[in-house]
Amino acid sequence: MTEQYLGLPIGPADTAFGLMAEYDADQHLNKVSLIAGAYRDENGQPWVLPSVKEAKARLAQDQNHEYLGIAGSPALINVAQSLTFGSNMTKNLDKSIASIQTVSGTGANHMAAHFLARHLRPKRVYIPSPTWINHQTIWAGVGIHIEEYPYYSAETRGVDLEGMLSVFETTAEERDVVVLQACAHNPTGVDLTHEQWARVAEVMKRKKLYVLFDSAYQGFATGDVNGDAWSIRYFVEQLIFNGEPDHPGLCVAQSFSKNFGLYGERVGVLHLVVPRHLAAQGARSELLGLARAEYSNPPRYGASIVETVLGNEELKGQWLRDLDTMSSRIKSMRRELRRRLESKETPGDWSVLESQIGMFSYTALSQKQVTRLREEFHIYLLPSGRVSICGLNEKNVEYVASAFREVIGFNSN
Repeated sequence: MTEQYLGLPIGPADTAFGLMAEYDADQHLNKVSLIAGAYRDENGQPWVLPSVKEAKARLAQDQNHEYLGIAGSPALINVAQSLTFGSNMTKNLDKSIASIQTVSGTGANHMAAHFLARHLRPKRVYIPSPTWINHQTIWAGVGIHIEEYPYYSAETRGVDLEGMLSVFETTAEERDVVVLQACAHNPTGVDLTHEQWARVAEVMKRKKLYVLFDSAYQGFATGDVNGDAWSIRYFVEQLIFNGEPDHPGLCVAQSFSKNFGLYGERVGVLHLVVPRHLAAQGARSELLGLARAEYSNPPRYGASIVETVLGNEELKGQWLRDLDTMSSRIKSMRRELRRRLESKETPGDWSVLESQIGMFSYTALSQKQVTRLREEFHIYLLPSGRVSICGLNEKNVEYVASAFREVIGFNSN
């Protein structure tokens, strides 16, 4: 009989967190975690960014533990807008943008879903297949019908652009919501090219579809904060500055977890961009009402770190170098894993490891192969075959490559 509490069935445990708990309990000396979306250094340890470390030192004498306002830190919001849209675009948006601090990117996505379900009232929301698992969970909680659009082609191991566009063209209706990941797509690591983004934007503009950008990896993806925000800025130009007056607009759910290493501090911002002829203050007041009911005030400490770094030219320069350190190490590990797999004549096209971007990679490993990696080699990854490249380092990449070769050679189905 299913255990129940107050008549409700107990749901299944979260897959990723369940695997991480299993990994923690594993006593094997050569165990490897390729699960979590968190950066690790060459020694497999969490890394405090030097820019963050210096900001914390400067904040050490700050004994202020008072509440922030419901909207959060004005200084954080200002630097977050400039980081996302660029300083010139932010100025041009003027009264067309409403931003509030959120409980990281998850909170920003959650606030956006609740706001749009209540005020935009779309018939459906389109999320990528595959995508970050919380997209499904968040939108399921607000009562909007969820449709998946094909994002990844297992055949080409790239973006299924024609499949995406076909779904939007044939089934999407005006004011429906489309969730897009700005860069470093989770879980595939496959991003659209500028030309592909332009084709998607044309459909969003023509069909008056509302775009929700999930921006979790700006700067972390490639080390280039402006390049990683290209898609967002292009869509603002096309949908807001050059769009029809009755286009519903777009929003951005921004996280600082990955690009500042502030995973547990839960720093995020939601940016709502309305058509130019409308003022965003009404939307902002509604967002404040939602925030007040949900958590009242966002966290102060992590926000103080981000605004200290981005508000100081010296610290911002160090932060940009920190981004290069992280993104370069990830690129190096992609290159090393590919080199070693190919040197072992491992079946498959491993060039995709270097064409993919960010911390995640889709390996095309089957669930059976993933299970064997865990049970025989103590290498942990999600059942989908998604690998967190951050878990690789010079000490374990050869072991991982050898294990991959073994399970792929043993069972290529």
